[in-house]
Amino acid sequence: MSTLITPWIRGLALASAVLVTGCASGLGDVDGPAPAGEAAAMPTFHRDVAPILRARCQSCHAPGEIAPFSLSRYEDVKAVARLVVARTEDRSMPPWGAWETEACSPRFGWKDDNRLTDAELATLRAWEEAGAPEGEVASAPAPEGVARGGLSEVSAVVEPAAPFVARGDADQLRCFVMDPGLEEDVWVGGLNVVPGNAKVVHHVVVFVDGRGASEALAGPDGSYDCQAGPQFEGVRVLGTWVPGGRPSQYPPGSGYLLPAGARLVTQVHYHPAGAVAAPDRTRVELQFLKETPEYRAIFFALGNQTRQRPDGDGLQPGPGDRGEPEFLVPAGAKGHTETIRMRVPEEFMGESLREGFKVHSVMPHMHYVGTDIRIEVERPGPRGADPAAECLVGAPRWSFDWQQTYAVDAPLDALPTLQTGDRVTLQCTYDNSIDNPFVKRALLEEHLPGPRDVVLGEGSLDEMCLGLFTGLVRN
Repeated sequence: MSTLITPWIRGLALASAVLVTGCASGLGDVDGPAPAGEAAAMPTFHRDVAPILRARCQSCHAPGEIAPFSLSRYEDVKAVARLVVARTEDRSMPPWGAWETEACSPRFGWKDDNRLTDAELATLRAWEEAGAPEGEVASAPAPEGVARGGLSEVSAVVEPAAPFVARGDADQLRCFVMDPGLEEDVWVGGLNVVPGNAKVVHHVVVFVDGRGASEALAGPDGSYDCQAGPQFEGVRVLGTWVPGGRPSQYPPGSGYLLPAGARLVTQVHYHPAGAVAAPDRTRVELQFLKETPEYRAIFFALGNQTRQRPDGDGLQPGPGDRGEPEFLVPAGAKGHTETIRMRVPEEFMGESLREGFKVHSVMPHMHYVGTDIRIEVERPGPRGADPAAECLVGAPRWSFDWQQTYAVDAPLDALPTLQTGDRVTLQCTYDNSIDNPFVKRALLEEHLPGPRDVVLGEGSLDEMCLGLFTGLVRN
């Protein structure tokens, strides 16, 4: 509906882990115990591996969570040690889309970035190659970092009118219309999504319906199928959640205005995996601000253009165009790109953008056929520390199953800015072949024999090329 981080090498820890790997590979040829210094350096589960898994993996790989197996106990991890090393080294786990490339290295990192460092990867490999030793339970260090708990203060809890039971082989996207009962405007400083059944809730997008239009879409239980999106006018994104995600907080001095009478609509992605799941009632916790903030959050979107405009903006010429630029991903095409270029308008959904806004977060969005998305900006008149051009986000590991909103990890006054006249370019890459596992899955769901031409639209086998921004403007 998500990066530049600090360097991954942690001093001598990596060198030590590499040396241990070399020693451990020959332990079977040595008579007697390993030298004392070598044994002390060898990674063990409780001292070295468990802290990594706790910080990076156990939000999903724990009893009762969505992952198919647990990584909590030593016996469980030893049985899949080689798989853990393989999946972390190929970077498919933990799920993350916003990787740096030569084409896109944003100025700042991202909040709640859960990628493993090179040193952590080296530790896991050294441990597995040493035979996955358990070590002493007493050697485990105390947990570090911020707890993955809820909000520091909960002002309101909103939940669906009725629980939902996911079932079958296909993933399901269900929207739940919820009335927070607001009789006056409130300012939201944070929100937290709490899955009712963490085993099947894959991700959640929280929309705001300021006009109540979603009520007409909901059935008697207050929900409706939304495989094609929320399907009502004036939709805005309040927040997203994926397994392992922490509560979403706006920077101090900023918040989101939730108008009186507004509805919250949660789009919940269920992954029942062929079973009939226990009922789910995913709720949203809100934290209201006690004072009007200096900055208010606004929603802004660019992309999804079907033609080129007279001034040259809009959809750009691309491969396979039949005359005028057209958004068309031919059946069987690999590495197909579509480029959209747009200027930031003077206003968006009633919000003036002439004075500019600070980019708090970016959510790149495509569908099943997408593989890579990059969002860049050119500023005709750079302001402050903003460069004339920069890449805001790149997701070369795009996955429809792991859509994320990427919040910029920088102080409020240092956040990148956009304003009227700045030119934003989105470049989206697609693989519309049977080699794309998402295409294969979509074909099965749609009962189609093979890939077909893909155009811009809201269906599972339509596509998008879209950037969703949360900006901060002076109140």
